[in-house]
Amino acid sequence: MNKLTVALIMLLFTVFMLTGSVGSSSVIYKGMASWYSEDDEGILVTTANMERFYDQAWTCAIWDMPFNTILKVTNVDNGKYMYVRVNDRGPAKRLVAEGRIIDLTKAGFSIIGDLEDGLIRVKIEVL
Repeated sequence: MNKLTVALIMLLFTVFMLTGSVGSSSVIYKGMASWYSEDDEGILVTTANMERFYDQAWTCAIWDMPFNTILKVTNVDNGKYMYVRVNDRGPAKRLVAEGRIIDLTKAGFSIIGDLEDGLIRVKIEVL
């Protein structure tokens, strides 16, 4: 290959890498979010990745994301959003069948929705 072809390939690769990772996110899910708390019956002391569960942390439970993935969760109805870190698995399988896709901690949910609602419509983006 000549130098021009190699330079063009390197340029395209750089552009692809930048547009694929810097400042971009992709919608991966739309569905219902619920919240859970230390006070809920059956909540364990530790999360699935063995951290101590703390309902004032901005963390979440979701089945399909690796631990420590940062997600942007947006309330579809009011546009409020927040960033959470995956450290647990959930929602309960029976609730997933009903359309729930993520459990936020009590503190996290209260940033983007009203705790009394219990469920909100969200979109989730991976950062």
